[in-house]
Amino acid sequence: MTARKFIILFAVAAFAACGDVSLGRGMKAFGAITLASLPSLLAALLNPWIILGILLLLGFFVSYLTALSWADLTYVLPATAVSYILMVLLAKFFLHEHVTIWRWLGVALITIGVGFVAIGPEATPGAHCHNREAVCEPATLADAGSEA
Repeated sequence: MTARKFIILFAVAAFAACGDVSLGRGMKAFGAITLASLPSLLAALLNPWIILGILLLLGFFVSYLTALSWADLTYVLPATAVSYILMVLLAKFFLHEHVTIWRWLGVALITIGVGFVAIGPEATPGAHCHNREAVCEPATLADAGSEA
């Protein structure tokens, strides 16, 4: 995997985690919303933390689409699951949430799963050749070595 691809996957994970934590902070400050108080949701959208969270999640969406343009969903989604690790750490230290041992064990399982995914290929050969500008040729062993 190239440095550019690594940066894009990291951006997906970082934008997702920071965006979700920002939304969590904003909604904790705003309070509960029920179906009866649904119009108050518009007021929540004016909260600076909610606005920041939405902007960060837009960054997540753009970087996620970029990653999906060159890699399979079955690679991108698990590879960016490190966002869960970052999210738990941010929730613990930034939102002061109590994280139980069971949640930490879940984070450890995610980390192990990410390791399994990272050792596999990022794309099915020929799967991303529908782009009009891309020239699709069968992958060779020499090509596979140049991507590492």
